[in-house]
Parts: sequence; C-alpha cells; structure tokens
Amino acid sequence: MIRIDGIVPIIPVPFNEDESINFSDLKRLVEFSASSGAAAVCLPAYASEFYKLSEDEREAVVGVAVEAAAKKIPVIGQANHVSSRIACEMAKRYQELGVDIISTAVPRLFPLNDGDILNHLSRIAESTSLPFLLQDFNPGGPTIGAQFIQSLNINHPNFAYVKLEEPLFVNKLIAIRDLVGDRVGVLEGWGGYYMLELIPHGLCGVMPGVALIEPLNRIFRLAKAGEMTTAMTQMGQLLPFINYSLQNLELLLQIEKRLLAQRGIIEHATVRASTYTPSEAELAYSDLLIEHVLKAIPGS
Repeated sequence: MIRIDGIVPIIPVPFNEDESINFSDLKRLVEFSASSGAAAVCLPAYASEFYKLSEDEREAVVGVAVEAAAKKIPVIGQANHVSSRIACEMAKRYQELGVDIISTAVPRLFPLNDGDILNHLSRIAESTSLPFLLQDFNPGGPTIGAQFIQSLNINHPNFAYVKLEEPLFVNKLIAIRDLVGDRVGVLEGWGGYYMLELIPHGLCGVMPGVALIEPLNRIFRLAKAGEMTTAMTQMGQLLPFINYSLQNLELLLQIEKRLLAQRGIIEHATVRASTYTPSEAELAYSDLLIEHVLKAIPGS
C-alpha cells in the first residue's frame, strides 16, 4: 500500500492562450512537483478545472502525468462524475493508464442521502484494485463523518484515504482516527489553510495547489517534528495569499496560474472560460500578494 506523508499538489491543467491544453507545461508541472518534495500528485480535480474538460481530455492529462512521473512519484487519478457508471469506467481506464491511486469526489450537485452516496462510492471502489481516495468538498454543507468512513473501509479495504476541507475539522479527524486508526489516512485540502491544527492529531497529508509546494512542505515537516512556533511563523507568510485566493475557486485558479507563470513553471496563466475575470484592482492586489509570497520560496 502506498503511504502518503506530506504535500500532494493538485496539478492545474495548463492552457495555451487559445484554451487548448499545453501538454509540455503539464509535464513540467509534474516534474517540478516531484523535484520539489511532493509526496504524490493528483489530477484532474477541481483545481485542475476537471469540470471544463471533456472525458477524452481528462484521460489525456492523466496519461501525460503518468508518463511524466516516470514512477518517481505516485500519481492519483481523479475520476469525477455524477454518474456512478461513468465514474467507474473512468477509474478502470485510469488504472490501465498506470495511475497509483484512484480518487473521486462525492457528487454534491444535488442532495443525496448517506445510502445513495455510499452506493455511488462503493461501486467506484469495487471497480479498481488500486488504493481508493475519497474527496468530500461541499463548502457550507454537510460532509461525510467518521462512521460513514469506517463503514466504507470495512466493506472496501482498498478505501485508504479521505480528503476533507472544512472548518472546525479537528474533532472529526480525532473521531476518524479513533474509529479506523491508520487504515484510512486523512488529508486536508483548502490550500493547507487548516493544516497546523490538524497535523498534531494524525493528518497524513495536505492537497493544495502546486505553486507553494516548497514552503508548505517545509512547514508540514516542521509541524510533524513538533516545531509549531517556527511552523506558525512561516505559515504566516503564506496565509494572506491563501486566504485571498480561497474566496472563489475560479479566483484561486487565476491567482495560482499567475504565480506559476511568474515562477516560469508554465507559459500562460490562461484559465478556461467560463471563469471569474478579476478586475484591475483585484489583479493589482493579487500581484502584491504574489510579490509577498515569493519571499517565502527559495530562489524566487
């Protein structure tokens, strides 16, 4: 079983100015993640703009990521679809392409009860022999709890990871750890915003964007070593950027890609339409935040 311990960036799908996929930049993003200390990479997820990609494009980016990773770093292929059948087909194809872990997000397009969600996730877990990672992203709404996670793991032992991204998360993390121990590793998303309160209670990883891998990895290691004062000081350099970008998912994509382009990791900061177009005032403040956060990145 692959053991995740650290930063697992969501790879943003890079686009050319005409919104076609820039596969050279995609390879560069995976290679950069591997060389920067990432524990694994994941795509196509929300921060990959999966919801703007055709199924053929999703398959293509997964294949390129596996090739670029070259077994140096695990690749998590995220098979998202509200149709259980189509999500299962995606998962099987991603496994054929060579990913190391299959992931899916709970479909939150419309309300489902726990039984419906469990049936959906069970079918996907059964469709693959690989470790299975579940993401529940539902801002302001209910998310799965510790007993749900225990039940899914009992019925499907390949269910090995859960990614949650919600405030006041620490008590749920403790409850999950009490029920399932190390059988299900818990990861935090939301840009790493909550990670310092969670790491002392058994958080195994963080799933942010790519642009801040190095400082987030450094902070994660400090916190795991119990050096919380230093970790909090260094996290303070990143929080204005993280806090501002998380106000809107499409704004996050715009700022993340703007930072990646400034760092020379991707060529264009293009976000596929439809998207949120920042105003001149918002871009000016974004650039000020980028200038500030670059000071926390070695060699920038």
